[in-house]
Amino acid sequence: MMFYSGFVSVEKVCMKTFRMELAGRELQIEVGKVAKQANGAVMIRYGETTLLCTATASEKPREGIDFFPLSVEFEEKYYSVGKFPGGFNKREGKASENSVLTARVIDRPMRPLFPKDYRNDVTLNNLVLSVDPSCRPELVAMIGTAMATAISDIPFDGPCAMTQVGMINGDLLINPSQSDWDNGDLRLTVASTRDKVIMIEAGANELSDQEMIEAIYKAHDVNQTIIALIDQMVAEVGKAKHDYEHVAIDRQMFEEMKKIVTPKQMEEAVFSDEKQVREENIRRVTERLAEAFADREDYLAVLDSAVYQYQKKTVRKMILKDHRRPDGRALDQIRPLSAEVDLIPRVHGSAMFTRGQTQICNIVTLAPLSEVQRVEGLDANVTNKRYIHQYNFPSYSVGETKPSRGPGRREIGHGALAERALLPVLPTVEDFPYAIRAVSETFESNGSTSMASTCASCMSLMAAGVPIKKMVAGISCGLVTGEDDDDYVLLTDIQGLEDFFGDMDFKVTGTKDGITAIQMDIKIHGLTRTIVEEAIRRTHEARLFIMDNCMSKAIDRPRAELSKYAPKIVQIQIDPSKIGDVVGQRGKTINEIIDRTGAKIDIDESGAVSVSAMDQAAIDEAVRLVEIITMDFEKGQHLTGKVVSIKEFGAFIEFAPGKEGMVHISRIANQRIDRVEDVLTLGDIVEVVCMGKDKMGRMSFSMKSSDLAQ
Repeated sequence: MMFYSGFVSVEKVCMKTFRMELAGRELQIEVGKVAKQANGAVMIRYGETTLLCTATASEKPREGIDFFPLSVEFEEKYYSVGKFPGGFNKREGKASENSVLTARVIDRPMRPLFPKDYRNDVTLNNLVLSVDPSCRPELVAMIGTAMATAISDIPFDGPCAMTQVGMINGDLLINPSQSDWDNGDLRLTVASTRDKVIMIEAGANELSDQEMIEAIYKAHDVNQTIIALIDQMVAEVGKAKHDYEHVAIDRQMFEEMKKIVTPKQMEEAVFSDEKQVREENIRRVTERLAEAFADREDYLAVLDSAVYQYQKKTVRKMILKDHRRPDGRALDQIRPLSAEVDLIPRVHGSAMFTRGQTQICNIVTLAPLSEVQRVEGLDANVTNKRYIHQYNFPSYSVGETKPSRGPGRREIGHGALAERALLPVLPTVEDFPYAIRAVSETFESNGSTSMASTCASCMSLMAAGVPIKKMVAGISCGLVTGEDDDDYVLLTDIQGLEDFFGDMDFKVTGTKDGITAIQMDIKIHGLTRTIVEEAIRRTHEARLFIMDNCMSKAIDRPRAELSKYAPKIVQIQIDPSKIGDVVGQRGKTINEIIDRTGAKIDIDESGAVSVSAMDQAAIDEAVRLVEIITMDFEKGQHLTGKVVSIKEFGAFIEFAPGKEGMVHISRIANQRIDRVEDVLTLGDIVEVVCMGKDKMGRMSFSMKSSDLAQ
């Protein structure tokens, strides 16, 4: 159901409001009210979540580049949830990890719909103004971006739309609330054009292939209702698309290149399973063409781009028409695999996974729960991230040299994908009270390092003794398409060249029983259902092959014991009302326990106490002290303590920091004594028994052997 209001005059600018019902809530879009100098802008509201989404392009193309300069931003503002930013300056800082990941999800379906030869800078900006927890701002940004771009004058072959799907108790939810999104069994985002799916991103608790396909196409159907509204918006307020400077290699140049380097010779240059050999062959081809075109400055200016296009056409023709891959593999064949664990000494867990010329080393570190990552976002609470997966991609992994400037958006995205892949199989905090950090170091890269990271991480976790529930593997499937929907070839385990020159990178991770994560990127205007289903089937078969024929031969189950270098952790539960007794005034009691034992103690609001140390004896002593502090003394209990105070009427015995009891002088010895000091000295360690309450209601203790013997 869709409808819109009439024209409203605002500073002589036509303003329109569009509305539709989307998953039981109203979606409202205002055009022409704000940000009128942007090429396209919408103020979009879903529930009470409100964003300003804009699309802006530069007037002229950027010179000296051979790519489309697109930038996508997702700006989280703390005023949107009525909060101050943290830190000294009280101002939002660099983009959060969530902002980066959201921008990437928006970028992936939008980028293929712009002209491939468009060189004007384009920025798609999403400003979060208010957040309603029942309507996720990330989803609203995705829809708003597509709308702002579609109604702008920027060349764009849309529209497209995006929908999110969750799952609670087996039921699919369209555009779930933040709570259902976080706690459900599925977190799926699907982008579609009119006819095809153009992007998939998912995290799942082992959904079957068929369940995932059903969820994808339920989202695809919802996307068509949004596209219908966008079509109406374009018809009513859309601008005519502007012309731009087209970039194309002269056809005559290609013909002359083919005379110098024949198509057969180009096939021989790119046909190699060694990346370095192939790159050396292309370098020689380029030098040969440069010599031949020495007197043609116009050709030399675009020679690198022309050679790239020549390679691309050659590789695509080899695959699509001849079913030949550059490294000679069959279409469904995985590159040579190898795996090993424990290759690095002293770390808590390590593993290396190699697939062809892609090689990842993963290192796992275990720590007390106090080391969890605190994540503050646009929601009501600060959340703790117990499992952290990080991915690094140094320049040497591809034979290049450049300074390291920290992780970029690609590194953050790859780390998040591998993290999503393993989350469903991690043990609960109750079963394994550790914070876990897994770091994937890329030693060598030639395609799909994120999937190699998933495999290496799984093995590293098992080597570290993390009791994961099942083994997880990942693989990528590629695609080369022809002129029509039925003319295509799918490629299992794509290498870099097939990724660069192909049309799709469809990554799927999972156990033997189901899918745990998906990330699909394409360079064309969408996939048919047949291709999606076949790609999911291919990746299912491939990940089973990897687990059975490689990973399980290196390590087939989690180790029963942790590394001797990992901290030992014991978790006990206390009455939450006794937390103050353990902590003490200004932390005095807990700090004394830490000083005495050398153990580290963490307590959460539920009363879960985690005690960690390298030495088991230190843990045992700290646990004993905590248990004594929180116990309620009962008649007949035997305790050992230290004499900390002597009075005329008796002695005070400390059983644990802040936990004392008094032994009356009449119960210190079997015989009558005149002075406490005749038997006890400060610092003595003594055994006592609880005698119950005295006449004044206080707990009474005894050192008499007759009482101790009872």
